Amino acid sequence: MITIIDYNAGNLTSVKRALDYLGIQSEITQESERIRNAERVIFPGVGHAQAAMTMLKERKLDLALIDAFSRGTPVLGICLGSQIILSASEEGDTQCLGLISGSCPRFRLKNPDLKIPHMGWNAVVVKKKHAVLKDVRAGDEFYFVHSYYTLPKSRDTVFATAEYEIEFPVALGHRNLFAVQFHPEKSGAAGLQILKNFSEWDGVSC
Repeated sequence: MITIIDYNAGNLTSVKRALDYLGIQSEITQESERIRNAERVIFPGVGHAQAAMTMLKERKLDLALIDAFSRGTPVLGICLGSQIILSASEEGDTQCLGLISGSCPRFRLKNPDLKIPHMGWNAVVVKKKHAVLKDVRAGDEFYFVHSYYTLPKSRDTVFATAEYEIEFPVALGHRNLFAVQFHPEKSGAAGLQILKNFSEWDGVSC
């Protein structure tokens, strides 16, 4: 069973539909104890970092997620969920969860033809092997919608990147936590493969 955290950050039902399509059992919950004791956790999200952190703290879901991570529960962050696992975000000058050291700056692009947010399909380059990225092929494209990007302190946590004038991290991993900037639930067969891989990941092996 995969537990999907509901903190009013959007995109929950599309994640669950993708898991249903794969035949993977899941539930959406706002209950901190269900998250704390989950077998696996997906931490999705679309929205504003500051608003998301406020909602997480109000419901004590931040502490539940930190506890689940500390226990070794496999956790998958998606989009906003990949950003607020870091220490801080420039969006609203927000202090985040700090599960991985780093920040989330806003794109500052020189090319006027490149719009912010970065929206649409983009190719992902796998830099290091990871069980959640198994069978992701060179040139596979995934769907993105974001104005801020992850910038971890340690390059050791970066497993894949993409380019949008600059090269930026799109997949981070640390212990039993893996996080992707793109939306696997909206990324066709390649995205479904990532969700399937996560459902089988033991949270230990890369």
